[in-house]
Amino acid sequence: MKVHLLIVLLLVSNITLSSGVLDVFAAAVSVVYKFFQRDDLLPFDFKRLEKDLKDSLFGQHIVSDVVLKAVTSFMNDSNPNKPLVLSFHGTTGVGKNHVAKIIARNVYKKGIQSKHIHTYISEHHFPHRTKLDLYSAQLKQWIHGNVSSFPRSMFIFDEMDKMQPQLIDVIKPFLDYNARVDGVSFHNAIFIFLSNAGGNVIAEVALDFWREGKDREELWMNSKELETKILQNIFNNKNSGFLHSSIIDHHLVDHYIPFLPLELKHVRQCVMAEMLHLNMTQDYDLADRVARNLPFFPEEEKIFAVKGCKSVRQKLVLYVD
Repeated sequence: MKVHLLIVLLLVSNITLSSGVLDVFAAAVSVVYKFFQRDDLLPFDFKRLEKDLKDSLFGQHIVSDVVLKAVTSFMNDSNPNKPLVLSFHGTTGVGKNHVAKIIARNVYKKGIQSKHIHTYISEHHFPHRTKLDLYSAQLKQWIHGNVSSFPRSMFIFDEMDKMQPQLIDVIKPFLDYNARVDGVSFHNAIFIFLSNAGGNVIAEVALDFWREGKDREELWMNSKELETKILQNIFNNKNSGFLHSSIIDHHLVDHYIPFLPLELKHVRQCVMAEMLHLNMTQDYDLADRVARNLPFFPEEEKIFAVKGCKSVRQKLVLYVD
């Protein structure tokens, strides 16, 4: 802290007194504010992110590979030509929110609790269609204001498929190549969209792989044209806000990332992880029992967890004396 204060004082000392006491004070406050804002950023470490994904994300080899490469490339680029835009797709409980938190804790010291991370949930923050004009103005102001004060801001939009097209189009100018909006550059910002859109298609492709006797880890982005099928599913879903927005046809999303449905072994890993989180002694047999008592689909094969790992913690406590 002493070193921090010394640096701030040295920066402030460079301000000329000729501008007047009030101007000096205002400039000093600005320097201190911006300095401590920067202090929330972690030096990016590829190995740390790689280990975090390996240790805390289960059954998502595609996600780990794409996120690691995309985030690393972006964070190591001193002059990116656009913000990083990731779109996560998959059914409930497969890890979309979890991966957003992993990225956050590898960029910011306070992780998802950082004041530079802004999360919007479609049906919570924008519930009334009659207020779309108000929401649009607010959303534009929020994004612009936060990036103007802190360029490395992160924006997470949950339930993106339920978001009104008008609101999605408000975001578009901030995602574009070489975009400066009202004099502010957005090249260092990060946008993450979370969506159930395409989840059923991803599950079908994974099930086809299983029925063909192929190893799950052989399934990649180009397998059975997975990424193309996700896009087609979004375009063909008349109820999706994505369909009517201009983000997709302007190619502003860098990566559409599929989250595979989870198998029994992955749910079991989630239960074991929850045991650690709850300061319980890890018990493989108990974890197996909890995992097996969750619902699986399809009805006959029962290969994939219906809710992924979403209710693992709630189920686990029922087995604890």
